[in-house]
Amino acid sequence: MAGLAPQRTDVDGVEGGVGLTALLVAAARAVETHRHDSLAQDAYAEHFVRAAPACAGWPVRIEQVPDGDDSPLWGRFARYFGLRTRVLDDFLLGSVRADARQVVLLGAGLDTRAFRLDWPSDLVVFEVDRAGVLAFKQRVLTDLSASPKVKRVAVPVDLRAGWVTALTRAGFDAAVPSVWLAEGLLFYLPGPAETYLIDTVDRLTAGGSALAFEAKLEKDLLAYHDSPIYTVTREEIGIDLLRLFDKGPRPDSAGDLAAKGWSTSMHTPFDFTRRLRRGPLPEPNDALEGNRWVFAHKPRP
Repeated sequence: MAGLAPQRTDVDGVEGGVGLTALLVAAARAVETHRHDSLAQDAYAEHFVRAAPACAGWPVRIEQVPDGDDSPLWGRFARYFGLRTRVLDDFLLGSVRADARQVVLLGAGLDTRAFRLDWPSDLVVFEVDRAGVLAFKQRVLTDLSASPKVKRVAVPVDLRAGWVTALTRAGFDAAVPSVWLAEGLLFYLPGPAETYLIDTVDRLTAGGSALAFEAKLEKDLLAYHDSPIYTVTREEIGIDLLRLFDKGPRPDSAGDLAAKGWSTSMHTPFDFTRRLRRGPLPEPNDALEGNRWVFAHKPRP
């Protein structure tokens, strides 16, 4: 789209930078919600999109997209986010059925799992993100008179700052098994910040805890600069994902967790496309080729 303003990367809320990607994912969840073969339901997602001037005109249904499912952005990429939502929903609910009594959403963005999933009544969900993002989300949810299904605690803090203190002051109990989620987060952080985050999760978790996160394995992210997903996202809605991703070397966080005694498994998104029979499959020059979903469990004593 010609004439887009230069992308700002230092915005606290959802009007630019990484915060704007939260609206992209919300729009994708809205599109997924209205599909006849939906993988995940989020009735709140379209309200976030409509409340933000930055995404006026974005679709919330695939029928609003001229190219439909042929659109690399609102077809294939949005379906990827729908698949990711479903898979991580299942992981969180499975972890809670096992041991976890606390959920920690790192870089929670416009996540509404505290409102839309069926949780045990004694669960606590902590949402960790920057104050501007959480404030926007709360305004929209308040306007909808939405009520969470469990105890929900917002923790407004930048994950590059002292988030551990903020989380513990908010009531997180390191002695109680927990499940942590870093969905679409780590590749925006510098490598040392990712390592600190993973080490901290290990330090703060009791046996029986779990963690899921998304990683990218490409040695050269710019190799996919002209891929359809990155190109259309940049040109149609002004989000240059490659500019937002950290370009430094990535740590082997799955390997680090395994060395600490966690059991880990790593999957491509396409593994779940085949399992659920919906979602993206590999393509040439595929920006999703290096994406991995990692699931880790800390053994009980």
